[in-house]
Amino acid sequence: MQPGESNIEGNNVLTVDWLADGRPDAATIAAARGKRPETTLDPEIAETFRRDGVALMRGAFVDWVAPLRRGLARNLAAPEAFAFPCESTRQGDAGRFFDSYCNWRLIPEYTAFVLHSPAAAIAGQAMGARRAQLFHEHAFVKEPGTQRATPWHQDLPYYGVDGTRTVSVYIALDPAPEDVAVRFVAGSHRSGTLYQPRIFLDGQPFNVEDASFAPVPDIDADPGAYDIRAFALEPGDAVLFDFRTLHGTTDAPVRRRRSAFSTRWLGDDVCYRVRPGETSPPFPGIGLADGAPMREDWFPVLWAAED
Repeated sequence: MQPGESNIEGNNVLTVDWLADGRPDAATIAAARGKRPETTLDPEIAETFRRDGVALMRGAFVDWVAPLRRGLARNLAAPEAFAFPCESTRQGDAGRFFDSYCNWRLIPEYTAFVLHSPAAAIAGQAMGARRAQLFHEHAFVKEPGTQRATPWHQDLPYYGVDGTRTVSVYIALDPAPEDVAVRFVAGSHRSGTLYQPRIFLDGQPFNVEDASFAPVPDIDADPGAYDIRAFALEPGDAVLFDFRTLHGTTDAPVRRRRSAFSTRWLGDDVCYRVRPGETSPPFPGIGLADGAPMREDWFPVLWAAED
């Protein structure tokens, strides 16, 4: 491993307090909501997102690429100084697949993005929600030489939340050719099925205690049976996708760094869900009953529709 890299493998390794003593405070968040420029989402993009569970926005965050790269550089330089660092490439394998999440309170560039970018407004309108509540952010890096596939999965089964109005706003920070870009099964969010989450490192089941999850179908065995979407991305392009949309990558070799920054958002019908096993992120001490609204001091509401 190179200097500054972490030896941590596996999800949910908490290295620091992701709540960061409540920063930023409620007054700062309220002020940011009032100052954020309003953004109107193209109705065709919103319609595509709700129908297909995935939609592309070209160039929507070009102005945020440089600051998000600076934030990611902090994350990579000292992974264990931030929350939930994870290495999904074994020592001795080529390349590196790194991710880390729940750092928007800890990394200034991430804080600025969450509070001042149009992501919250875009998320709320895409979901058709009256408000957009931040769940968390997630940064990813695959370095050149990496041939680690991200297994087909939905995001919702990893989470301690449930509901139908959800969206991830996934922003490319580097060019990503289609062969190494994330693939999505269009319409899979409408199936009513939640699939067994899997560990990225080895593809094994993540939460073996929850028998309600169905096995993930073998999509690669018969790809023609599915409406698979993949987009070649340039820095600043964004993909919106539902937490229930099946997605993953191939093991095609990464020829140049592929990094991305994603924010996850909750709409009006989302509530806390007690699952039998561990969730990712975990919420020790959240103090909520099953079905309760998500607490706003941990997950702030950053956009609300005008009456």
